[in-house]
Formats: sequence, structure tokens, C-alpha cells
Amino acid sequence: AQPTLRWRLACSWPKSLDALLGPAEFFAKTVHSLSGGKFTITVHPAGELVPAYGVVDAVQNATVECCHTAPYYFFGKDDVFAIGTAIPFGLNSRQMTAWMFEGNGLKLMRDFLHSYNIINFPMGNTGAQMGGWYRKEIKSLADLKGLKMRTAGIAGKVQERLGVLTQSIPGGEIYTALEKGTIDAVEFVGPYDDSKLGFYKVAPHYYYPGWWEGSAQTDLYVNIKAYEALPAEYKAMVEAASAAAHVMMQANYDVKNPLALKQLVAAGAKLHRFPKDILEAAFREATALYGELSAKNPRWKKIYEDYIKFRAEANMWFRFAEAGFDDFIQAQKL
Repeated sequence: AQPTLRWRLACSWPKSLDALLGPAEFFAKTVHSLSGGKFTITVHPAGELVPAYGVVDAVQNATVECCHTAPYYFFGKDDVFAIGTAIPFGLNSRQMTAWMFEGNGLKLMRDFLHSYNIINFPMGNTGAQMGGWYRKEIKSLADLKGLKMRTAGIAGKVQERLGVLTQSIPGGEIYTALEKGTIDAVEFVGPYDDSKLGFYKVAPHYYYPGWWEGSAQTDLYVNIKAYEALPAEYKAMVEAASAAAHVMMQANYDVKNPLALKQLVAAGAKLHRFPKDILEAAFREATALYGELSAKNPRWKKIYEDYIKFRAEANMWFRFAEAGFDDFIQAQKL
């Protein structure tokens, strides 16, 4: 005899980006099924209830019960938000999931988010992202000076230290800015989403790797009071459904990105690897930035120190097993 409930879930992505909106829809459908139709969660794309970047305020203030977003969009509130999605030269997607579910990540982030009246549930990951689209070829570090680029999260702070002029623009508004020349370059996600947004038509040079996003986790943010008011069974449904959506999202990207990349190249996209001097300079600047943040933000310091300790231990293993296998098999003619 459970109550009949209706929640609203606001998203940070437009309806056209199905791979990003999909996990929220999957989550809502799963909760509805598990509850026998008694717990309904309606999903609302960016702008339908609140703007793309207004979802955290909406959940915090109980305007909506929950949202699906990329936490790093809100690093302007506190740099710690960025760790919830991705920071330059951070964890890959498997490592991020391991830190969250079996390491200290989820506890640390929940402690941080409690002051915003939010409890978080990992609900998706794009996997490693691409380095973005550029009107002109980037041959060296000098070519970044004065470049106007759309980017997200704390990556913008690192890029600014390299001379890039950054802007944060919601996904649904990026193409217009690129087409009008308001920006010279854009990074978003990867081949599948990027192809839908048509960036290759204006900026054909497509770079990799996205050193600022070795993975990018998205989260379900739930208003704490709304969550605590749920019966125990409904809380279990929220946890189970978000975890299932977490797995589904990356599986979806891993299926769709390979084909999308082929199609982009056939349509004229020109693939380039970032020059070594850019990667090395970015790594130096990112490391320096993290030290500065640790010196002035104790909440950042606490979480970041645990994060990088986990990264060091994980990479010690991955360099032998995962990377060793990948290096060989990906070099073969299959």
C-alpha cells in the first residue's frame, strides 16, 4: 500500500540530444515500472521548466524534485562541482565509477552537496570525450592564443591559462554562436552528439583527446527533503534505477560513437591529435591550478586529495593490464 507520487525531473540538455536525455527517460520509466505505476517521474528537457543551467537552483529550492545534469556546469558556485563530472587529466570512466561506488567519491560528494539541499546519484558517463571542433588547424600552443572557445567546467580555467578566451554556452545554443563567429571553436561531447549539432559544417578540424574529460559523469540530483520523505521501497527504486541508467548511458555512447565518427570523416571532418606541447602545457597548468584551489578552498582540498590518491593507485594497475591490452589489440588489423 504505497502512496501514489508524481515528481518532475528537469534536464540540462535539449530534446534533440537523445543520448544525454535518454538516461533520465530510462530512469523515470524504470521507477514507474518498479513501483507498479504508482511513482511517476515526468522528464523535462532544458528550457521546458527551467533553463539548462538553472536546474541546481530548482532542485535546491524544491521548484522541482530532481534533475539530471553535468555537475561541472556549476563550478561557478564552487569549484568542487567540477570533480563530480570531470577535471582535466582526471579519471577515466571506469575509474570514476569505481571511485564513486567503491571508493570515497560518493560519500565525499554527498557531504559537499548536503549544504545545497541535494543528494546525488551517479547516472551516466559519456566515456572519454573528443577535444573539440576548430575553424583553423591548431599546430602548436601558440595557435591557442586569443582563440574564442565554448567549453564547460574547470577546463575553461586551464584553457584560459593557455591563452584561450572561453565561454560557457548550453548545448542547444552552440551552433548559432559558432556559425555567427561569436566563437572560433567548441568542445561538447563526442562524435554522436557533435554530429547532431552539426559543428563540422562550420569548424571542420576535429581534435583528440579531450584531455579535460577522460570521462564525464552525469548525476541525478534530488532535493534532500523530497528524497527523505520517500518510503524505503521508493528510495531503493531511485538508487537501483539510477545505477541501471548509469550503465546504459555509456553503453549507448560506446555503440553510437564509432559509427558517428566514420560518418563525420566521410562528411569532411578532419581528425587531428593535439600537439604534444599543448598536452604538456595543459597538464602543467592544470596541476598548478589544483594546487592553488587546494590552498584557498578547504572543501576542494579534502575531496581532490582523495581523488588524486585514487587516480595514482588506479593508473598503476591500468597501465599494465588495460593499457597494455589496448595498445596491442588496437594496433592489429582486425
